[in-house]
Amino acid sequence: MTAISTIRFIGPAMETALIDAGIADAETLREFGADAAYFKLLENGQRRHFIEYYVMHMALQGRPWNDCKGAEKDALRMTFDALCAKYVYAARTELETFMNRIGVRK
Repeated sequence: MTAISTIRFIGPAMETALIDAGIADAETLREFGADAAYFKLLENGQRRHFIEYYVMHMALQGRPWNDCKGAEKDALRMTFDALCAKYVYAARTELETFMNRIGVRK
């Protein structure tokens, strides 16, 4: 098990957030990939932040965060927005399921 912070450009705050979300080491983060890892952060209550998302993408590629530009950054923004929408939908569905279970209806 290698500390997440050994991945260049990922600092202690992100490492703590990832560990809190159940991603304990660098190997697990690499296995998950940036999209799945970021979704786990959202599930754990992390607020949505595009820069954190693309920094993680760049770090897993061994690239500095400011290397993300132009069409690549635009594509990552679209993926980020879709990922956040997926999370919001999943959270809403979970809430609706709970509300139905306790008998709350429209």
